[in-house]
Amino acid sequence: MTEKIKTEAKPAMDVFVYELKIPRDRVAVIIGQNGETKRELQRITNTKIEVESTEGIVTLSGKDALGLYTGREIINAIGRGFSPERAQMLLDPENGYETMNLKDYARNETDLIRLRGRIIGEDGKSRRVIEEMTDVYISVYGKTVGLIGNIEGLPVARRAIQAILGGSRHATVFRWLEGQRRKLRERRMQGGSF
Repeated sequence: MTEKIKTEAKPAMDVFVYELKIPRDRVAVIIGQNGETKRELQRITNTKIEVESTEGIVTLSGKDALGLYTGREIINAIGRGFSPERAQMLLDPENGYETMNLKDYARNETDLIRLRGRIIGEDGKSRRVIEEMTDVYISVYGKTVGLIGNIEGLPVARRAIQAILGGSRHATVFRWLEGQRRKLRERRMQGGSF
């Protein structure tokens, strides 16, 4: 099983098609019980979704380019471990989605396991603190870290995770996050006063 998500857009008579490859163990999540999740995703993105479950190929098609793009991002997020409900945060244009490849930081499989543990933290504390301080949700899945949240918080969350992956102490990263959260609140207050 490959964990790469591949996308391709093909225009054909005003119909666009995206083809994505997702991990097979995430196919059932996209389909949902009795196909409910798939039907809901089709409805909210104004797309047609076909799922080839044995290979993990998901094909989105439709005429609404924005709906297709949003559908593709939602499917990618579900494929990287997010729940369909959390992935639907991407319907809000104030939210974004990013992935980080842990292979860029790990030297071997043992290192990969250790790095996943550092991001999650004991009893999930590290992940929880980063999520609370940045308003960004984190999914550690396979060899990737997925981020969904407010576009202002995404770069802060990414930088915090990069610092942890680089060996920074959690306490140091958490103090930095507190400072970033204060700065963000100040910017919002100043922006709101105009």
